[in-house]
Amino acid sequence: MKEKRIVKTLAICASVLVLSLIVTTAGLIARAANTPAQSNEPGQERQDWPAYGGAPENNHYSKLAQINRSNVKRLAVAWSFDTQEEGGLQTSPIIVEGVLYGITPTQKVFALDAATGKLLWKFDSGIRGTQPDRGLAYWANRKDKRIVVGVMNFVYALDAATGKPISSFGNGGRIDLRENLGREPAGSQSIDLTSPGIVYKDLIIFGGRNPETLPAPPGDIRAYDVRTGKLRWSFHTIPHPGEFGYDTWPKDAWKTSGAANNWAGMALDSRRGIVYVPTGSAAFDFYGADRIGDDLFANCLIALNARTGKRIWHFQGVRHDIWDRDFPSPPALLTVKHEGKQIDAVAQTTKQGFVYLFDRAKGKPLFPIESRKYPPSTVPGEVAASEQPLPTRLAPFARQRLTEELLTMRTPEAHQWAVEKFNQFRSEGQFFPFSVGKDTVIFPGFDGGAEWGGPAVDAETGIIYINSNEMAWTGALAPNTGENSPRAIYMSQCSICHGETMTGSPPAMPSLIGVGERLTPAQMATTIKNGKGRMPGFPNLTEDQSYAVISFLLSGESKELASSAPPPASMPYRFTGYHKFLDPEGYPAVAPPWGTLNAINLNTGEYIWKIPLGEYPELASKGQKNTGTENYGGPIVTAGGLLFIGATNFDKKFRAFDKSTGELLWEATLPFSGNATPATYEVNGRQFVVIAAGGGKDPKSPSGGVYLAFALPQESPNTTSSSRLEH
Repeated sequence: MKEKRIVKTLAICASVLVLSLIVTTAGLIARAANTPAQSNEPGQERQDWPAYGGAPENNHYSKLAQINRSNVKRLAVAWSFDTQEEGGLQTSPIIVEGVLYGITPTQKVFALDAATGKLLWKFDSGIRGTQPDRGLAYWANRKDKRIVVGVMNFVYALDAATGKPISSFGNGGRIDLRENLGREPAGSQSIDLTSPGIVYKDLIIFGGRNPETLPAPPGDIRAYDVRTGKLRWSFHTIPHPGEFGYDTWPKDAWKTSGAANNWAGMALDSRRGIVYVPTGSAAFDFYGADRIGDDLFANCLIALNARTGKRIWHFQGVRHDIWDRDFPSPPALLTVKHEGKQIDAVAQTTKQGFVYLFDRAKGKPLFPIESRKYPPSTVPGEVAASEQPLPTRLAPFARQRLTEELLTMRTPEAHQWAVEKFNQFRSEGQFFPFSVGKDTVIFPGFDGGAEWGGPAVDAETGIIYINSNEMAWTGALAPNTGENSPRAIYMSQCSICHGETMTGSPPAMPSLIGVGERLTPAQMATTIKNGKGRMPGFPNLTEDQSYAVISFLLSGESKELASSAPPPASMPYRFTGYHKFLDPEGYPAVAPPWGTLNAINLNTGEYIWKIPLGEYPELASKGQKNTGTENYGGPIVTAGGLLFIGATNFDKKFRAFDKSTGELLWEATLPFSGNATPATYEVNGRQFVVIAAGGGKDPKSPSGGVYLAFALPQESPNTTSSSRLEH
């Protein structure tokens, strides 16, 4: 940054004054139009962080450079805001015109002075949120400024200045995402908004989180009028008769199949009017005899006309998914140099550890993708896809097949245990179908590879930064009895996450052993109905069925229901549960790294650097450092040469790396793990970096909900904004 110079001549003073008046007037005009001083349009400088992922392009990038390689070691807490709630946080806040908007662990919405952390307002819908809530959306037109935010299955439009619901939006200020899905009754559907909608002109476009077992509603992509809350268009991810892709499903599957939903969020090319929508798997996740075929548009990246919802192009990353291989993160838009040309591109990361890169206008792959053949399923009724598409030029950022050589060497005892256990599994790599009665290794695991935090892309260099998990999980199929008993309901609806023996896979899938000592029956009933954490709600269960499950959890008894209510939809085969491959002491049974941070040049496809991300403090104290750990929440990258990321589950660290080399330049310990994507912004000439710290992923540590903003000390000589250059 240039040092200030003393102006000595009247001519220079006059020039500076005129230029200052022009800049000031432009800013006043922007505020008079009631739009953020730094707009959401691509290509313009930003001092705000006005959208989830920083911008509609979801690039996690900021041009701010006041905090840089030379001074980042001086970062300190500028302010903190404690929501005084437990439960963990995954929220990336947005910052518009000096106001920070965030969400508490129970889904109360608040506004803070972004310079001081002072509370301006808080909105409590009266609904206790139990699902993750990763962000908010902002829309403005003249004096009408709105925060659009999900609280469970409802979407509220709030006055950005007061936090009060705007009564003209929907029904008294909110819409219900369970409606307009073609499934009745609407109140029996399970859908929650865990990632925010994306704004295009006067529309806001939503996906939602759906169950992974049947029954489940379809994962329609829907656009609503941001003023009125009226539905403007729907794109059917399970095609209706006459629609493209209908023949990739059995006849009338759109009436009974579910999911194929966008739960991870989207990206938008505002200039072209294209919204990019990644989708997840269809329900039921692991057995698809009722959906034989490729199942478009599950597991797809779909480019839609943002104004009409019409499909422009699509790419299906997994055909007939029976492994829960959702596209787990919003895509990122960037420009790359490819074959001597500048190409506007879209990058999509995956749980498998792949990066797909496409020309964003045409959908043409910029690096080769080849179809590889895989063996058929041995499970009766199942027809696995014979081929799957894999990128060949961009090497995977996670290991692809677990072998005995990759098992833990943490201690001789842990290694021997892992070898004996591993020899009981099938481990053949990606896309090998599950079998009945024998566990199959999924590596990288059900949580990635990449996850919902999403990547950051550097607009200056075309480098993508991806944090990745490298955990192994196992699972198998087992026959389903199909009877209408408490145990049968538990097995068909609950065991997919909590396991046949109720041991779960903590902390994401908690153990239900002794649950009666932790929760009352009423609390258990509320959780079954509304869901909690990764668990969706089960409003499809009758009151009798819900309490029959509770009775089974408390007593283990399996009695026939007196009720004549039909049993929940069940398949001939069920999943035996998500099982994380951990050694007897609770550490990953595979060799490190257990989590990584990767920098890949998307112009060339070459890796720039790769480092472990995170530590277990108790192992680090014994000299076992740089193991990497599970991590959730993404990075951001800045023009100051820095990459900021929290994410790590166990060490509670917030870190800054040199984006060019991966060198650790700064770290701070948070009160709880920062399992959320940070944001950066500038107020009154001072750059801040903020992260939500809530924990909740480490069963040995408490959870909470604190937002912390870091900045350079105000007395620092480098606090002049880099966006205000000398003239």
